Amino acid sequence: MFLLWFLTLSSLRAASPVPPNVVFIFADDQRADTIAALGNAVIKTPNLDRLIKRGVSFTHAYMQGGNGGATCVPSRAMLLSARSLANIDEKLMKHETWPHAFGEAGYATFTAGKWHNGPPSIPKSFQQAKALFVGGMANPLKAPTSDMLPTGKLTPAKISPKHLCEEATDETLAFLKSQDGSKPFFSYLAFDGPHDPHIVPEGYPVKYDPASIPLPPNFLPQHPFNNGEMVVRDEQLLKWPRTPEAVQEMLSEYYRYISFLDGQVGRILDAVDASPFAANTIVVYSADSGVARGSHGLIGKQNLYEHSMRVPLIFAGPGIAIDQRTTAMCYLYDVMPTLGKLCGVTAPKDSQGGEFSAVLKNPSQPARPFLIFGYKSLQKALNDGRWKLIRYPHINRTQLFDLQADPHELNDLAAAPEQAERVKAMLAKLGEEMKADGDADPLTAKTIVSGEWVAPKKLPKPGDKGF
Repeated sequence: MFLLWFLTLSSLRAASPVPPNVVFIFADDQRADTIAALGNAVIKTPNLDRLIKRGVSFTHAYMQGGNGGATCVPSRAMLLSARSLANIDEKLMKHETWPHAFGEAGYATFTAGKWHNGPPSIPKSFQQAKALFVGGMANPLKAPTSDMLPTGKLTPAKISPKHLCEEATDETLAFLKSQDGSKPFFSYLAFDGPHDPHIVPEGYPVKYDPASIPLPPNFLPQHPFNNGEMVVRDEQLLKWPRTPEAVQEMLSEYYRYISFLDGQVGRILDAVDASPFAANTIVVYSADSGVARGSHGLIGKQNLYEHSMRVPLIFAGPGIAIDQRTTAMCYLYDVMPTLGKLCGVTAPKDSQGGEFSAVLKNPSQPARPFLIFGYKSLQKALNDGRWKLIRYPHINRTQLFDLQADPHELNDLAAAPEQAERVKAMLAKLGEEMKADGDADPLTAKTIVSGEWVAPKKLPKPGDKGF
């Protein structure tokens, strides 16, 4: 009888494992090529490097685009709701979020850091929140904070003299330390860096000599044509034409900020490693978008080139392959459904994202066969894994890149006679997929404007600030 009881109990334990915890760290405007372990020979990221050695790193993870200059808003809304760009509610009030679903499944849920999707959606998504930055871009050293009680009521908090990213990390560490194992937890730490301004605490020791920073392989002094957003706020950060020296100076500050954030990541990893739940915690690191920083003559992320759309994505934890890279393509809005699959959390009824848990066990597995992107009605794109087509409806222009031979998108093949059928087929596919997703924007605008562009001597008054 004892043996039968023991075997029955063992069977129940095998069938009902303890759900894994989740620690999700999300950066702001971090290019996919800014991590040492993934090939950047200049930057110092020892903690992201050690996370990469523990899990699976995606080399082709993407945000889908934006409806305005502030692409962080739709990107975070897509991530948390797992809905596509054409179908998101940027304030996260119309649809159930995945963090809410984790809470409904019995998880303790917590967030700290940048929240750009409206204060009312915070208690709708998370049970607890601390050190929140809920306004527009400001000096991170003086950013306002808010606290949220377990009741879901927001309360004002004093402004901390610490860097916002450091303060948010402190609060996350306090949450992790408070967990007693009675229920699994989902922690979401959202940095507001390395978004400009590239400010780190005074005295931070890691520095980069601008002269030692290589220019991007696709550096240009100015973008060769009017992409529709040539003077958006981000593009006003450097004068035209962009000089190598100015871009190197900006990159040195940008790299320093990433190294500072890497130190905060290290604090989180150390805390997880020292905790009793270390073996049963999934750690995810990603970012809401890339950014140009001199590539193609651009500075910001209001474009559909790889440097602005591709983001770092790292998964590590129980059941996930170790020290592996994958070329499987995915959207950021596929990440939460994947975590739901790993954690046994039922998807919200409005969730659209796919899940790629099979890739985490076998990184040679594919995920999505193609991806579509969009920025306002000005830019649309299709990527099938090798070929990338970008369409500019307002100037009736198309680009075609062979990403296998030309990963930096330097050689536009759209006008090559031998590519005419490919361009035609990809344009048709892009239109079909946009329609299927609910994007009604035309691929050729009713009014075509000139593709020529001359830098203004005097900048216009900012409309879309591009924060």
